[in-house]
Amino acid sequence: MNAPSWPSRLRASPELFPLDFRGPEIVQLVALGPADYERASFLDERLARSADLSAPYGELAQAAAGLPAACDFIFHTGHVGSTLIARVLGRHPQVFALREPQILRSFAEAARRGGPWDADVLRTRLGVFVRLFSRTWEPEQRSVVKATSLVSELAAELLALETGARALMVTVAPETYLATILGGPNSRLELGAAAPGRAARLERRIGPGRLRLAELSEGETAAMSWACEMTALAAAAGVHSGRAAWIDFEVFLAAPRAGLAAALAHLRRAADAAEIERIARSGYLERYAKAPEYAYGREVRRQVLDAARRDAGAEIRRGLAWLEAAAAEPQIAEALAIAEAPRHVG
Repeated sequence: MNAPSWPSRLRASPELFPLDFRGPEIVQLVALGPADYERASFLDERLARSADLSAPYGELAQAAAGLPAACDFIFHTGHVGSTLIARVLGRHPQVFALREPQILRSFAEAARRGGPWDADVLRTRLGVFVRLFSRTWEPEQRSVVKATSLVSELAAELLALETGARALMVTVAPETYLATILGGPNSRLELGAAAPGRAARLERRIGPGRLRLAELSEGETAAMSWACEMTALAAAAGVHSGRAAWIDFEVFLAAPRAGLAAALAHLRRAADAAEIERIARSGYLERYAKAPEYAYGREVRRQVLDAARRDAGAEIRRGLAWLEAAAAEPQIAEALAIAEAPRHVG
């Protein structure tokens, strides 16, 4: 018996995952099983690839044409526990969690650069990949796609692809965000590398020439980064009123069972107290979400943040002062108002 063709395999299950474009018209597919999805913190080049194949985009789109677009999303500001939330939600039998598809980052970068596709073509292609992300292993499941932070620029477009799609917007208060970023060497390196793109994105909302990136201190750069990502989330939530809901990660950590219940209710997944307890006891709440082999609970997080507040207090204060001044811009004032109303979902 002949082996099924790749289009048949693509339609049948999530086994063939679209990793990224290799040029504007070729898509690389990788073979993944349920355990591979469960392990992966990032569906990107860090995956252990197996049975790779390349497919012309046109043939991929044709194969996906009959699939439904039926998935929800997690958008976030970065470094705010979204991976943990995606992992624990993924323990629910009706949730198939996909974390940080690289191809969405490629679309976000293309939108920022203005090419290689125009806005209409990009929107059409997003629809193809949302249909592919909507495939699940079990019929009772619905996908939840946890995006990379810069994909927040496309949140409104992604939610527009299906009227039933919902989103969780995950964030923390500015002071906590600044302590998180300034408390880790890797996040500080990322801060500098991402700053030019974030400044450009923020200026598209508040107007050109408002930011002088070269004059910002490290703490002010972190504050600008928070403002960029939060205003992107707020804009998408404003367009899709009632379909996007906010989670303050600090509130979630303080009462994770209540947070899980609220998040699942927003995503329209049934969960009684016993189910919530089972999910909460899955072990992820006591592990480092991006590398679950390492212990990292709430107390360790508190110690790391307290150390950052001691060591980088001056820069944290500079960043908060920058945000206070930047609140003259309506979009940033709105973002700050959202952050000042911590809640599980609402």
